[in-house]
Amino acid sequence: MANWDAEGIRARLREMAARDPDQERFGAGTHRYALAPRLPASDIRAFEESHGIALPVEYRSFVADVGDGPAGPGHGLMPLTAPRPEADGEWAADDEWAEDRLPGRLAGPFPLTEPLPGRIGAPAELTRGTLMLAEQGCGVFLRLVLNGPHAGEIWQLDPDWGGFVPMSPGFRSWYTDWLTR
Repeated sequence: MANWDAEGIRARLREMAARDPDQERFGAGTHRYALAPRLPASDIRAFEESHGIALPVEYRSFVADVGDGPAGPGHGLMPLTAPRPEADGEWAADDEWAEDRLPGRLAGPFPLTEPLPGRIGAPAELTRGTLMLAEQGCGVFLRLVLNGPHAGEIWQLDPDWGGFVPMSPGFRSWYTDWLTR
């Protein structure tokens, strides 16, 4: 199990919030440097069973030991099991979040064996077997690969300019990089 220093993360988030009281850092106005409660193991298991998946250990342990978002990269981490509380207006991430929860979507095989750079248009089939973690803005999403040879990696989906490419080898390095930047 990938243990997290939950108190250390909370302390770092308090420090980040103190240094950015007007929430001017990108995404801070959405996630507000706050963490939602941790998810009980029974809720995580129920999610995995209902979708026919096993979450990557680093992410699973984060939502169990630290919190179910939202403080995190981009506009913050999307919650695993419940819709995002109402924010200012509607976000493209809300539709992505709902689409991920369609039957069979997360358990589907991740179709890419290598990065797909450049303009890719509507990527619905490309995101099977991935879980949307965060929105970077302008239709750019960060997704966690759930199965296949890239399981556990974070990939960035930018259908208009950047394609679908790896961003981080795992959730822990991706999240801690954000905390220390």
